[in-house]
Amino acid sequence: MTDPEENAPASSPLAPGEIGLVTARDFTCPHPFTFKSGQVLPAFTLRYETYGELSATRDNCVLICHALSGDHHCAGVHALEDRKPGWWNNLIGPGKAVDTTRFFVVCANVLGGCVGSSGPSSLDPATGRPFGIGFPFVTILDMVRAQKLLLDHLGVATVHAVIGGSMGGMQALQFAIEFPHFTRRVLAMATTARESAQAIAFNEVGRQAIMQDPDWNRGDYAKGGGPRVGLAIARMMAHITYVSDASMDRKFGRRKTNPGNGEAYTFDVQFEVESYLRHQGQSFINRFDANSYLYITRALDQFDLASAYGSLEAAFAPVQAETLVVGFTSDWLFPPEQNRQIALALLRAGKRASYAELTTDLGHDSFLLESEELYTLVRAFLERTAAPIADFSI
Repeated sequence: MTDPEENAPASSPLAPGEIGLVTARDFTCPHPFTFKSGQVLPAFTLRYETYGELSATRDNCVLICHALSGDHHCAGVHALEDRKPGWWNNLIGPGKAVDTTRFFVVCANVLGGCVGSSGPSSLDPATGRPFGIGFPFVTILDMVRAQKLLLDHLGVATVHAVIGGSMGGMQALQFAIEFPHFTRRVLAMATTARESAQAIAFNEVGRQAIMQDPDWNRGDYAKGGGPRVGLAIARMMAHITYVSDASMDRKFGRRKTNPGNGEAYTFDVQFEVESYLRHQGQSFINRFDANSYLYITRALDQFDLASAYGSLEAAFAPVQAETLVVGFTSDWLFPPEQNRQIALALLRAGKRASYAELTTDLGHDSFLLESEELYTLVRAFLERTAAPIADFSI
């Protein structure tokens, strides 16, 4: 997932359609939480933001689920002088596709994250030191169970929709399976029902870059320290999978940072794309924890609905939600056929499902970027009546 700050529109927080100032809050569950692994935390915290108001009937909630490198801050700004709104600010706000004058929007940093939620960088109350790799292993199922406890705390009776792209789409699907009578709609974009061998391979290279960095020290490092070089390399490599060849070529081509420098037979930065990737790596290490990266990528690897439930159709058997799955033609990380498979399996299981495929050349991150076609799809799916929005086609 692209750095949310890089693609966020730099509009005024007080402009029409903007949420404006927002403040993050913390939900602490004081009760023991048992992970899928059987490991237990005596309590946990989720950092979250909300936009809009919960209706009197408590059924207008839209839950936003973030991708690997995202967090709870998906709309608005934290300060008036901040020109870097939340990572899905183009989609969420008054009058936007996810209209905060109609919907109560909730987004939480996932369990295992590093932006306020309980994760490897949190202090272990038994030792007074960060958990490190002593933190319980996290799965997508654990993430959504924790979010359900947050929604219960907020007084939500049912969710109007659960929306997410990439890892967020995995959470949305899992949410509908785990809480079928609580979930009315699911909108999953640029996602998959199981992590492919190629995606697992990319994640493993990133993990090895982190774990082979001497400063990782088996996950035991001080806040602000640790395997910064390894994490930056992991981010650089992962970022390549989020974009397409066409978008990289259009943005950078073979342009050089110093065209007058001839052949420049050195290993210093020569091409603009090299400079861009190094910037991606450096900005990432200032906001993300290396151990969280290990945990969350492993959660992605373990995600396999067909294996967990016997088949994809069996996995979707409990689902009551109406589902829209959106694929993007240039996404080679979770390509369109993987998104189509989800919708087909839902239909075979007798569920209400539609599939839309958008033609873009922006790669996996297409769901994050500005697209009027995507906005129209999202708005129609959230606001329409129960009639199908479109016939399913492949």
